[in-house]
Amino acid sequence: MSTRRGLFVAPFDALADPAVVGDLAAAAEEAGWDGFFVWDHLQYGERVSDIADPWICCAAIALRTERLLLGPMVTPLPRRRPQVLARQAASLAVLSGGRFVLGLGIGDDWVGEFSGFGDEPDPKVRGRMLDEGLEVLTTLLAGGAVDHVGEHYAARDVRFRPAVDVPIWLAGRFGNGAPMRRAARHDGFFVIGLDGPDDLDTVSAGLAAHDPAPGFDVVVDLQPDQDVAPWLDRGASWVLTRIGPYDLDLAEARRIIDAGP
Repeated sequence: MSTRRGLFVAPFDALADPAVVGDLAAAAEEAGWDGFFVWDHLQYGERVSDIADPWICCAAIALRTERLLLGPMVTPLPRRRPQVLARQAASLAVLSGGRFVLGLGIGDDWVGEFSGFGDEPDPKVRGRMLDEGLEVLTTLLAGGAVDHVGEHYAARDVRFRPAVDVPIWLAGRFGNGAPMRRAARHDGFFVIGLDGPDDLDTVSAGLAAHDPAPGFDVVVDLQPDQDVAPWLDRGASWVLTRIGPYDLDLAEARRIIDAGP
């Protein structure tokens, strides 16, 4: 299968309006893109002012499109309650007709996005929270019975409906082993911080050691001015074009999207 092309859009400042994001997604589908994924942040430093909620944006995308895959890329599970996240993900899966992809990671506290709100600042602890939260979340999404009391989460004798099939992509920085091992147990690996396409050989070799399931996705993102050609057919099933995070201009975003993949 050929590499699919998507957009990796920060809903910040000029794009911090779910209606605008929905318009852009409709244009992206018309232009031939395969996916439209939005960042999930509460704040992003002094250079970013306005930020839209990714879940409302995803609902707008789902309603304005018929073919695009969509989802948050990525949601830090350690700052969310897995049972609430399961309800949100299931509803978006239904609303989109099965086109929803759930991107997850531990998040980053570089601008106080955790510590500034009293959430867990230690990335090692957030890693344990992510693993435990994934156990609860995936069972709830699948409609299975959950009776869990752990270090960070509790779900006592519950079962959620509707049961839905939601692909889960785990994010991690290139060279870190834990995110790769975690991702291999799910549906995809969004690799952050690659220096060049040759790094995909290292990613592919590392993943092979963990035996991911058939159809496993390897996802990378590029700047709009980067040459896509060297990245294609190098082991990535998705190559995303990044729009953001700084100095966003609606007209420029439309130009990138309308140009197509």
